Amino acid sequence: MTIERRTFADKPTLAKELAEAVADRIRTAIEERGTAAIAVSGGSTPARFFQFLGKTKDIDWSKVIVTLVDERWVDDTNNRSNALLVNERMLQGPAAVARFFPLYSGGDEPDAVSVAKTNALMSKLPEPFAAVVLGMGSDGHTASFFPGGDTLADALTGDGPTIAIRAPGAGEPRITFTLPRLLRTDGLYLHIEGEEKAEVLDKALGDGPTEDMPIRAVLRSGHAVNVYWCP
Repeated sequence: MTIERRTFADKPTLAKELAEAVADRIRTAIEERGTAAIAVSGGSTPARFFQFLGKTKDIDWSKVIVTLVDERWVDDTNNRSNALLVNERMLQGPAAVARFFPLYSGGDEPDAVSVAKTNALMSKLPEPFAAVVLGMGSDGHTASFFPGGDTLADALTGDGPTIAIRAPGAGEPRITFTLPRLLRTDGLYLHIEGEEKAEVLDKALGDGPTEDMPIRAVLRSGHAVNVYWCP
């Protein structure tokens, strides 16, 4: 494992430092490749990070594409939508001119046609990602790699950009980037907060099956993982 853990005193400091690290990745990608794509997690944890990153002025946001590592199968007016959070918290001010690639493509269920539509859009993303920012649940899931997920094995090894997944406790069906696609990135970050999450991470770093704590697939991938944590 190549894990670098950084500890911060509080959530605003963590969010600011993470935003600066991702901004550096974006600027470098634009300089080297002319464009930059990032994939970010949803939920409540990254809201401050989104705000700090979106206010960064010394980025040519017109050359940036933002997408999600995963999404609940709901449209972007639903308050559980990750797309809604990104649009409201990040894609404002200087970042408003960035392009956003959603994972949800319509309909009540993520069937083969809708997933194919999402994959067609994601095939237009530049590679590698400039940065991928993951979160982690208290059950050891990350992205929508949930223990007990019906397509978990394929999500962790599959060739396609995204895959639909359903799991106990996940609520709505989800769509998630596959792990191999997420690992094609210049910078991989894990954003976690709270003592409970630190304990979950410590457990994940120990022995045990990947399917019990899918975050282990990320930690054991051989890719450098930058862990940003605060109490």
